[in-house]
Amino acid sequence: MHQTLTAKLKLEVTAEQKEQLARTSLAYREALNYTSGVAYQMGKTYNGTKIQKEVYYTLREKFKLPSQMACNVPRQVGATYKSLRTKLKQNEEATASGRTKKRYKGLDKPPKYVSRTCTLNYQRDYSFVKDQKVSVVTLDGRIKVNYQGYSKHLEMIASGVAKIGAAKLWYSKPTKTYYLLVSMEVEVPELAPTDINRVLGVDVGQRYIAVAADTRNKTQFFSGKKVRHKASRYVKARKTLQRKGTRSATKKLVALSGRERRFIADTNHCIASQVVTPNSLIGLENLTHIRERTKPKKKGEKASAKQRRANSNKARWSFAELHSFIDYKAVLSGSLAMKVDAHYTSQACPCCGHTSKENRPNKGLTFVCQSCGYTLHADLVGARNIALRVLLSRQDWESTGRFSAVPGASSDEAKGERLSRYSQLRWTIDAISTLSETEPSGEV
Repeated sequence: MHQTLTAKLKLEVTAEQKEQLARTSLAYREALNYTSGVAYQMGKTYNGTKIQKEVYYTLREKFKLPSQMACNVPRQVGATYKSLRTKLKQNEEATASGRTKKRYKGLDKPPKYVSRTCTLNYQRDYSFVKDQKVSVVTLDGRIKVNYQGYSKHLEMIASGVAKIGAAKLWYSKPTKTYYLLVSMEVEVPELAPTDINRVLGVDVGQRYIAVAADTRNKTQFFSGKKVRHKASRYVKARKTLQRKGTRSATKKLVALSGRERRFIADTNHCIASQVVTPNSLIGLENLTHIRERTKPKKKGEKASAKQRRANSNKARWSFAELHSFIDYKAVLSGSLAMKVDAHYTSQACPCCGHTSKENRPNKGLTFVCQSCGYTLHADLVGARNIALRVLLSRQDWESTGRFSAVPGASSDEAKGERLSRYSQLRWTIDAISTLSETEPSGEV
């Protein structure tokens, strides 16, 4: 099993080296925008080979790019157009099914590249040399630069444990610093069912960013109140500056850009680090297209102030980022994260199996089973249901070698079989031999 990491290396450059990197990154950006216009005129093609035949010699002569960079530019532009065409296709499908009325405008004009980034190939455009230095290609030839970074990443690079891949030269405007973002592939040992000694489910939401519950009845709560409050302050500050529109306000907007994203990413990192423990099987809900399935009833001017705030919070909900952090941290710690069906996890009673919307009165945080009267925190009920489904998948893993009881069946048949088996799951001591109701639960 392999896990891909990104090492962020801070380049300690001299004034002359900084100027060389600036000329290179700006020339690369201009080449991207030129190539983007050519690809647009070629029928918005995403075929990197066709684009390269049209622009290669121009990139070499006009922008003075080295040969490998001149090959990377059309590849990057082709990947951008492919991504935009995928979004256009999804928009057409959503429009045809009535899920949206908005038309995707990403391909109405050639995409424009703004940030100063260069894609560099390992051993061709950059390489690591002695004395913790990196050799980077520029328009004026190669330069050797000192670098610093996270100690564990530096050890992986120095020892050769990680397989080094492509990198991006990235310029941070606020700090006026160049970074090298290096892709590394680390080999981790394969897990067997016998290596797992803890099974837990993680329910993600907005009022509580995450609630984790394992089959030993240990729980973790991560409230989203402070995060939402701080994120709302960023939004309010941004709107105020945008309305003002002065030159000073624009400068402050530039300084503010990315701060909210980094704050949320740091929060998700901290949560993932506390959720993940060694030798665990972690269940995450499959929330693909969740925003489309739970569209707000009213938007824009038709919505109330409360509804607009809810829509804004929902748009900034970063559950996918949290899932990805849990996934890669799990692999590095000798654990495994897996996706399970999200159907009725917050509506099904873990004790009697009764499933109904009425189990969540007023869609609140209290779960009250209308059949057996079982009452608990709604997000904790969701986490327990996820944990039960993960435990069922582990049993299939032990018996079939895969996380499915019917490995040869179609996706629809397998899903139907899973949902049928989920309805039989119960959160009881008899059903889970490792469950201990006497262990205390915790709140984080």
